[in-house]
Amino acid sequence: MSYKDGLAAINLEKTSRVPRTEYSFERHWELVKVETGIEITEASTPKEQRQASQAMFKAWNVDFSWNIMHIHETDFTKRTDMGHAVFEADGSDYSNQVDCPFKSPEEVLAFDTVEEFGLKDKAEITQRFNNNYKMRCDFTPDAVNMTGIYVSLMSGLIELFGWDMLLMGMGTDPTRFGQVTNRYAEWIMQYFEALAACDAPVVMVHDDIVWTSGPFCSPDWYRKFIFPNYQKLFRPLIDSGKKIMYTSDGDYTIFLGDVVSCGVHGLVFEPTTDMKLFAEKYGKTHVFVGNADTRILLQGSKEDIYNEVKRCMDIGKDCPGFFMAVGNHIPANTPVENALYYNECYKKLGQR
Repeated sequence: MSYKDGLAAINLEKTSRVPRTEYSFERHWELVKVETGIEITEASTPKEQRQASQAMFKAWNVDFSWNIMHIHETDFTKRTDMGHAVFEADGSDYSNQVDCPFKSPEEVLAFDTVEEFGLKDKAEITQRFNNNYKMRCDFTPDAVNMTGIYVSLMSGLIELFGWDMLLMGMGTDPTRFGQVTNRYAEWIMQYFEALAACDAPVVMVHDDIVWTSGPFCSPDWYRKFIFPNYQKLFRPLIDSGKKIMYTSDGDYTIFLGDVVSCGVHGLVFEPTTDMKLFAEKYGKTHVFVGNADTRILLQGSKEDIYNEVKRCMDIGKDCPGFFMAVGNHIPANTPVENALYYNECYKKLGQR
């Protein structure tokens, strides 16, 4: 891993190779075993798994270690449990338990986050961010590390209401739901202020504002209630001198300019967002991460994988802030030979 290369790219300085990050590859135990020589499985102890994952980060020379701090249950004392699909190889993360405390759109539209959750101690939140950042630095000491926030705005509303009630509330009265959004932004501001005060020079803001197919409501609604709140929330981070990295799942191509205008330094993409368009407009002024299609690693031929890596490199190689990554993870069901070949293609095509 190269902290030097990762930091250079974040500062828009070209390096001799395209730096990279990857997601979940370090818990693909069959892949880890092949690449590191460590005998490791999902049944291994947490300590053994941690050591193997660290070795995998080094084996793949990862320069940028994506990380956020998860909000405690004590922060969100009222939230929707939407269950969980299978992601882990052993299926241990699956849950079909669904529970929403909101029973009608009117309850959603009347919700006041500050009144319900109250305000927290800023010093305590800041310390939590610092602890999370230190934990990540200890885990990947040779990469650019960060802490960050997941429930930034739209993701926070999803966490609160779940998709069904969120969409019903928004559909019943978009303006009143916008006011709910504004109230949530007022409450989450304390976390952004704490994030601005923490030790990490690079921070991650994660917010799932779209679906795979794009926006799930009128773009005008986003521009009235999401991006103006972003500008307020990001202001403490900008004033503190933090480098702001931004992630949204799905296709947010339509909002690339809106996100950039809010003051972020870098954007992370899944395969559905148009990275070529972004590079043409902002590739010399902003960092960007992505966006090889994980589905090609899952199902494609070697030729498909090579062409996908080449597509990404053709877009990003001439841009100083480009990081290579497989968009939306290398999950445990990825064929090991495909993941290995992807890594070969990266090393071959990533030289400048």
